[in-house]
Amino acid sequence: MSTDARNLSPAAAPAATTAGRAAEAPSRGRDATSLESAIGLQVREFRTRLGMTVVELARQADLSPGMLSKIENGQTSPSLSTLQSLSRALNTPVTSFFRKFEEQRDATFVKAGQGLSIDRRGTKAGHNYALLGHSIGKQLGVEPYLITLTEVTDISSTFQHPGFEFLYLLEGEVVYRHGQKIYEMTPGDSLFFDAEAPHGPEELRKLPIRMLSVMVHMREIE
Repeated sequence: MSTDARNLSPAAAPAATTAGRAAEAPSRGRDATSLESAIGLQVREFRTRLGMTVVELARQADLSPGMLSKIENGQTSPSLSTLQSLSRALNTPVTSFFRKFEEQRDATFVKAGQGLSIDRRGTKAGHNYALLGHSIGKQLGVEPYLITLTEVTDISSTFQHPGFEFLYLLEGEVVYRHGQKIYEMTPGDSLFFDAEAPHGPEELRKLPIRMLSVMVHMREIE
């Protein structure tokens, strides 16, 4: 169906300096996926969780408040000795500072016409659901579909499932029901709704119909 690409910025190893904590390597940028930014986010999260101010943590880690602020904002690459001092002050392992950076960041690329055809409840001849991707290893499940309807067959407006759904009509005309309300949709129209209420096409007015559907739901992570 697709090509999964894990595209993380190259990890910049913590800089060891002969001057110890007094000299930190300047950051190469503020990219949210950079190692410096990931470390900074974790340091700030641990500090605020403990109810410590920047000044208090800086004092306990033997750093200047200005240096700690730069670390938290991803503006410098802290040395290993600095990370060790912060880990002692925050009572957390050094490795915990790298968690955000090590999280899996996936991308799914699908060429035109190559979505994975899915049989969903109510799928009939002339109704095609092409899955365009899905979230991996996350508590928030996201499933984008390209729905194509080419024939007038029995349709159902009683679909129900957990979460929310977003529809964007690309081509054709359809009357769509959500609960007790009816929406006449033409190209460019969109509909966002709670998917636990009965929903679905009530009338296929102009074929072919193509719409983008994005389903979002929470799921259990073992």
